[in-house]
Amino acid sequence: MGQFKVYNSFPEEFTFISNSFLDFYMPSANGEFVKIYLYLLRHASGKGTALNLSSIADAFNCTEADIQRALRYWKNCGVLDIVFDGNGNLREIVFHSPKEKQASLNETAVTAEKTVSADFSLTPDKVKELKNNSEVRQLLFIAEQYLGKNLSPTDMQTLLYLYDEVKLSSDLLEYLIEYCVSKGSTSMAYIKKVGLAWAEQNITTVTEAKEETNLYNKNYFTILRAFGIKNRNPLDKEIQYMNLWLNQYGFTLEIISEACNRTVLATGKASFSYADSILESWFKKGVHHLSDIDALDQSFQQKKAAKTTASKPQPAPSKNKFNNFHQRNYNMAELEKQLLNK
Repeated sequence: MGQFKVYNSFPEEFTFISNSFLDFYMPSANGEFVKIYLYLLRHASGKGTALNLSSIADAFNCTEADIQRALRYWKNCGVLDIVFDGNGNLREIVFHSPKEKQASLNETAVTAEKTVSADFSLTPDKVKELKNNSEVRQLLFIAEQYLGKNLSPTDMQTLLYLYDEVKLSSDLLEYLIEYCVSKGSTSMAYIKKVGLAWAEQNITTVTEAKEETNLYNKNYFTILRAFGIKNRNPLDKEIQYMNLWLNQYGFTLEIISEACNRTVLATGKASFSYADSILESWFKKGVHHLSDIDALDQSFQQKKAAKTTASKPQPAPSKNKFNNFHQRNYNMAELEKQLLNK
């Protein structure tokens, strides 16, 4: 993705942060989102500073998707606007002055409500009330169909909690279950984890959830193509590897594709384990850009050349008898004089 610009009208030697932002927006926001907001604000100026998602992701050791989630969150809060070109590429980020409004307070309260802990429990009366709701009964029925089992009390508590407390709609919960099952997981713990993550990212509609999940699916298929794999979905084990590379290692698609290309050249096949060994090595060596890989390659070639020179056998002494004969130096004038005097 190409470069984009961020703007504000502040003096360049200072980074001004609105008190309204500090008072009403920051406390309820994800800490990583706050850091990304401040980073972008620092680089904004009246003329605009050119940035790209890759460099920002490198600065925070995260993925471009994490940066995009933060931008969507702050856009929904109304503190900035995101401008795209005709091809859907990010072109501009424009900051707005946060204002102390009742709407801001309401939004903060909703966001805080969605930032939930892992410990929860609904009272029996609340469960009974919710189960009398036709929408909830339909949701529980669909969940059993997707999961292929009867819901346990704990399973039911989880879904009802996501519905009633976290405020995920029944449509979004249905898609959440469908998405998790399609990923090969019927674990309610996993479903809860994804649901809470969506809530923290302020995902409230099925469309927004699909945009989020399709971003990762797009990354998966890009990596498969780098291996030369086409016309099939990734396997569960392959997804585990790709999630490791994208999320834990935080590599860009360019770096992962480079490892895939080297894997195919070295092994003649799409070996995820071999590519992982390459990427793990690069991760430990602090690779963030393709230029870092070039530097590692150059260093490796220099060490290899030095090792080859050191191990190269030295030429043996010549066995030619003439060359081994000790050469004598004669004074020809003195020899001639001695011969004439005889």
